[in-house]
Amino acid sequence: MASPGGISDQLFVFIKLESPRLAELDLAPHLFGSHPVAGSWDPCKALPLERAAAAVWDLSCVVPSQHEPLDFKFVLKQQNDSSQLIVEEGPNRSLGCQSNEAEMRTAVFKLNEGKDVLECKVQVETEMLSPFDLAASWRVYQEYIQPSRVRGANDVTIDTGLEGRAKNGFASGLEHDLEKYVVPTPNMGSGVVYAANLTENPRSLLQIGSSSNNDTTKGTLYDSTKGDSSPNHYVNTMKGTTGGHAPSLEEQRAMFVDRGVGSPTFARPTKETFSMSAFNLDSEAKVDMPAAEGAVAAAAVADQMYGPKEDRKLTIVLVGLPARGKTFTAAKLTRYLRWLGHETKHFNVGKYRRLKHGTNQTADFFRGDNREGVEARNEVAALAMEDMLSWMQEGGQVGIFDATNSTRIRRNMLMKMAEGKCKIIFLETICNDKDVLERNIRLKVQQSPDYAEQTDFEAGVQDFKERLAYYEKVYEPVEEGSYIKMIDMVSGKGGQLQINDISGYLPGRIVFFLVNCHLTPRPILLTRHGESMDNVRGRIGGDSSLSEAGQLYSRKLASFVEKRLKSERTASIWTSTLQRTILTAHPIIGFPKIQWRALDEINAGVCDGMTYDEIKKSKPEEYESRRKDKLRYRYPRGESYLDVIQRLEPVIIELERQRAPVVVIAHQAVLRALYAYFADKPLEEVPNIEIPLHTIIEIQMGVAGVQEKRYKLMDAIHPTAGL
Repeated sequence: MASPGGISDQLFVFIKLESPRLAELDLAPHLFGSHPVAGSWDPCKALPLERAAAAVWDLSCVVPSQHEPLDFKFVLKQQNDSSQLIVEEGPNRSLGCQSNEAEMRTAVFKLNEGKDVLECKVQVETEMLSPFDLAASWRVYQEYIQPSRVRGANDVTIDTGLEGRAKNGFASGLEHDLEKYVVPTPNMGSGVVYAANLTENPRSLLQIGSSSNNDTTKGTLYDSTKGDSSPNHYVNTMKGTTGGHAPSLEEQRAMFVDRGVGSPTFARPTKETFSMSAFNLDSEAKVDMPAAEGAVAAAAVADQMYGPKEDRKLTIVLVGLPARGKTFTAAKLTRYLRWLGHETKHFNVGKYRRLKHGTNQTADFFRGDNREGVEARNEVAALAMEDMLSWMQEGGQVGIFDATNSTRIRRNMLMKMAEGKCKIIFLETICNDKDVLERNIRLKVQQSPDYAEQTDFEAGVQDFKERLAYYEKVYEPVEEGSYIKMIDMVSGKGGQLQINDISGYLPGRIVFFLVNCHLTPRPILLTRHGESMDNVRGRIGGDSSLSEAGQLYSRKLASFVEKRLKSERTASIWTSTLQRTILTAHPIIGFPKIQWRALDEINAGVCDGMTYDEIKKSKPEEYESRRKDKLRYRYPRGESYLDVIQRLEPVIIELERQRAPVVVIAHQAVLRALYAYFADKPLEEVPNIEIPLHTIIEIQMGVAGVQEKRYKLMDAIHPTAGL
């Protein structure tokens, strides 16, 4: 069973044992059996149940739905003498994968060499939940208890009440003014950058100046009513236009999900054919850079064998009125696909227009009955499309074509140009929220180069609203071809995602990504765990505890989180399942803590626990292979950076979906991969990104894009190179 987007459902298991005599006899119940519920049939390694009340012990865990039957038994151990074991009588207990099952049985134990019999009431409940519903149900809220420990650490913990924050004793560990700890950001600027300025440079215009010598273009594309005409042609030259000045991806153990009213719903047209089947990738163009690992590579091989050639290239054509978030959406999608390893570029037609015709065009330039303006806009759209198709012929895989594309004739022109060269999917953004539109319009006027020389802000706003009105007169919603419609998904009040004629692995991933995107501002705090004992020893991997410096950082981090998020009641703390991150998060009080196995450090395989000098001496070939290609190198029986990126995809999706702040306490290789996503760094740079110990990287998500700020709380006493 799988949730929408291909994420498998999980089986939530809750086991409770009750007996008033256990405490009297100084006995503690344990559970042992087959993986993954208990982990071992060795009674000495049995998992302890946690005491929930005077006579009640329980344990909860999550296992994949597609598992073999799980067998287990109970065993009793003396509190102070674990060598004495009393195993439950009778056959093994079996746990299937049925949904919403509840079973009440008795566990029988023979004491005093069989002379005495102890009976305990046992309750076993199972419930099939999606990863999103699993954490959203928050059993801890319903029952006001902490979930039992699985392998010694809670999957989800919540400190009841917030009054404990004032009693943690850590507030004195930091200065009151957090700005004193701010340090320079070496990789990503902290200022707001207009998203369109970061798109692909118009190479056709930069190479040939302000005129086009595209000899394939003939005729004109114009209509006095729609703003376009002749459906199969586009213009070659600009005639009499008023010129302007030249411009200057693994399983997760538990997840926290905000299931508020902002969760979008699907509304699918009758023609919709949505599938998660494989989508062709052009791996021939980048033999030395696999598009991605695992499922992506498998999909690529299948589609190369069976898929049509043009489907190996994909163009996402944005459609929508101005101020609907097209460029913002295109930039997020470009960043996501690049991070997954797909060769992707973002082409913004507005950037072409400003380069060819200047930045001081008034609203009249965008009138549907302005023949010269329409021809000029269609010309630069054709130039951008030609540049994108040329780039695809050179090896590019996914092109994001960013413009209003507001008429069927314009869209038909693009489809004709792409025929036989790539597959087109239209992505239409629709927003009817007046407050959101007003905010977007003002942000557009504030940031756009079109209004850089406008000294009167309100006059600029009025001009842009006039431009918007001209577009509305000729606008034709998408009803043709393959398309995705995002309707009111940025307002935070729900929304719909309509899809039509969408199939393939990559389009499916794009749909799943878009359904989780929104514009709600919130910070994401990334930090490595406090210095560990293996950091001190220079050893990689492992599961060591914190050094004294690491423990000090954990207290300083708790103080920082208390101050930075003091007004946030819905924030959450995410850690890996390794103890150095769990211990770093331990002093933080008042926020739920969630463990993700996907956040575990890169698996060093047979090199786990070794120093780099030891690897160089004992495994020189491995050492040299890693030195030559750190991104693709995979430790024997371990992972590569590309593997880590693939297992982090669910984490990225959930970070995009969250509307509240998140603190991620993880490891250097994992944080390098996460940071590369937000900073839009090339994959080749991922293994060398600087993620220092005892430093917090604050990523601010919102309508203005992604901004960064760094806080250095203390120096690392034993700085070491990471995995």
